[in-house]
This record gives sequence, C-alpha cells and structure tokens, in this order.
Amino acid sequence: MQAHSVAKQQEFVEPEQFTFKDDGVFPNSVLPVLLFRQAFKTEAGDRAFVVERRFAENDWTNSWRNGVYSFAHYHSTTHEVLGAYDGATTLRLGGEHGKNVKVHAGDIIVIPAGVAHQNIGGGTDFAVVGAYPDGREWDLLRGLRGERPKADHHIATLPIPDNDPIYGPEGPLRRIWKSVRGCSK
Repeated sequence: MQAHSVAKQQEFVEPEQFTFKDDGVFPNSVLPVLLFRQAFKTEAGDRAFVVERRFAENDWTNSWRNGVYSFAHYHSTTHEVLGAYDGATTLRLGGEHGKNVKVHAGDIIVIPAGVAHQNIGGGTDFAVVGAYPDGREWDLLRGLRGERPKADHHIATLPIPDNDPIYGPEGPLRRIWKSVRGCSK
C-alpha cells in the first residue's frame, strides 16, 4: 500500500488562533498563529510524505523534516507551516511571556513571520515537516540586538499567502489573515 493511500484528511478543521504582540525582543505579529488540531490522521506508511505532499499541493514548499529548535527564534523573510507527523511536544509561541501549546502528531501549525517559537519539551519522537509559501527562503533570527530594523521591514512587506497549506485558496488562512490586516495584501 502506498503512503498516500493510507492518509485521511479529516473533515474541515477550524483553527485555534493565538496572537502575540511585539515584546521588545521579538516582533511577533498582528496575524494570528493558526493551529489546526488533528487535521490529518495517518494509519501507516510515510506520514511525513503525506504532510509534505499536501503542503506542496497548496504551494507551501522548500520543505524539510526534523524537530523544532529548543531556542526561541523567528523568521522575517517568510511565514512557516509545521506539520507534526510523529510524537508530541510543547511549543512556546510568542517569546518568554508567550503561550505554551501542546502539539501532537496530526496537528498543523501556521506561524506568521516574526512570531517567536521554540520546542520547550516533550518526547524525543516529536517530528515535523516544515514548509514555506511559494517555497520562500527562510532566515533564522533569535531576537538579538540589531536584527529588528531589517527584520521589521521584511515582515511588513510579506504578502498573505495565496493558499492555506491544508485547504488551498478556500481555506481559512486567507480569510482570517485578511480580516486582521483589513486589506488584500
């Protein structure tokens, strides 16, 4: 049986939303983090392939497989999607005073550019597929002095992706993010 034949996309999942304000170290974003709980269930096969394929179908590419860094970081050149395909962990979103969120295999989390994120604990079996809209190149910023002017400029010029990484152009990402931005950018 091929890997893609054993994956089951669940019925439409409305995402949980988390918003984090600039804390002086991390820019965070007015765009909410979107957490789709149990967006996929896989019974066997190459679960990472299933997630990569769905992301690629919706033009979220330049993908990789691994975990999430244990230090707080953010990206200024792109938004990021993480698809958990194995295990569970706790991610801290928004920096030191942000929110701790438990993430399990089957969950998909979309992190807007600027939002700090880090893995603060969980099983050694936790693994994700990461990808970026339009295959954008990512940078790795840690909230160090001197990062902000350039990072803030990059973040401000990023468009809202054309597709939700799971549901495509009709998915909730564009609706939610456009309503926050109040524009069609």
